[in-house]
Amino acid sequence: MSLLYPTLYLPSITRLQPKQLERWGVRGLILDVDNTLTTHDNPQPHPEVLLWLEQMRSAGISMMILSNNHPPRVEPFAELLELPFTADAAKPLPKGFRRAAARLGLPREQIAVVGDQIFTDILGGNFFGAKTVLVEPIQLEATWFFRVKRRLERSILRNYNRRS
Repeated sequence: MSLLYPTLYLPSITRLQPKQLERWGVRGLILDVDNTLTTHDNPQPHPEVLLWLEQMRSAGISMMILSNNHPPRVEPFAELLELPFTADAAKPLPKGFRRAAARLGLPREQIAVVGDQIFTDILGGNFFGAKTVLVEPIQLEATWFFRVKRRLERSILRNYNRRS
């Protein structure tokens, strides 16, 4: 399996169900923020996300946020969702994932990483040894950097979909 391929690809984080996590033996989630739980730089979660978080909590799934954003962006958002967080994570490097796993108190085999970017969330999660869930971004970014990155991701996803 390519380190760039997710374990599962979904249209939205809210489509990830506790039953799927149970089948994998996953007891904890490492969550990205921008375009996974909310739109880019939005201080409020996407409305359906709050219900999804409660569903995960009711199923006994531990969660935390791991973001490359700086603390002033991540901390108030994480507090609003009542989730622990690590900011400045330097994804896809393994340090942030190891720190998140330690905070969750779970081995990597019982963790899934959920995010909207192949080159940070999926690559980092796969390299760390966790299950990975790629979700479609809530809203596409307009900057040239993200447009280039999304174009590269589309090429990878075409190959991923061919093998599925």
